[in-house]
Amino acid sequence: MTVPVFLSQELDGPELTLGGPEGRHAASVRRLRAGERIDLTDGAGAVAECVVREVLKDALRLDVLRRYEVEPPRPRLVVVQGLPKGDRGELAVEMMTEAGVDVIVPWAASRSITQWKGDKVAKGLHKWRSTAREAGKQARRFHLPEVTEPATTAQVGKLLAGAALGLVLHEEAAEPLSGVALPASGDIVVIVGPEGGVSDDELAGFRAAGAVSVLLGPTVLRTSTAGVAAASVLLTRTGRW
Repeated sequence: MTVPVFLSQELDGPELTLGGPEGRHAASVRRLRAGERIDLTDGAGAVAECVVREVLKDALRLDVLRRYEVEPPRPRLVVVQGLPKGDRGELAVEMMTEAGVDVIVPWAASRSITQWKGDKVAKGLHKWRSTAREAGKQARRFHLPEVTEPATTAQVGKLLAGAALGLVLHEEAAEPLSGVALPASGDIVVIVGPEGGVSDDELAGFRAAGAVSVLLGPTVLRTSTAGVAAASVLLTRTGRW
């Protein structure tokens, strides 16, 4: 059975108490028992391997077996996700988190049907970040992905300009994603358009910032699945998988 992972900022000392929402979930929902193994992480690479010593009503008392640090993976994979409609944004975030994407950037593309404005910004970010957090725990990730503030097209251009490699998934591209030369370090930034695709003006701006247009197979993928498909190709080719 896979050892469950819980988030905690308190990892020091020979004994720990997992309280709050994480402890409540572990004790009341997962119904963990004394003697069972769990791992705690701060989501930034620190890990404490523990065994449950005592189960309280809404918390666990733990004995620490050992601690270690997990280095962040390289090269870093950043996916700029054009805002999809409905709950497909959370689906995209969940799958990309499970695959190993390091940074997810919500992008207000010109053809996005969904637009985060006013209260929708905070609500949308909360959903995406909560999804990434839970999916990261389920996938036993000790470095949780960062979900950034929403980016404008101009901000995405600056992100591409500073990347080791910038890629735009485009159905009319000639070069396949599987054939692009990849850097050994730095950021690989992948642009995933919304349902309506990347506009000509956006594509021209991204190319001016140094991005390369690439083809992701012979079929057209939904925006919610294109990111995880591209990540799978890149993570395999970089040796991270």
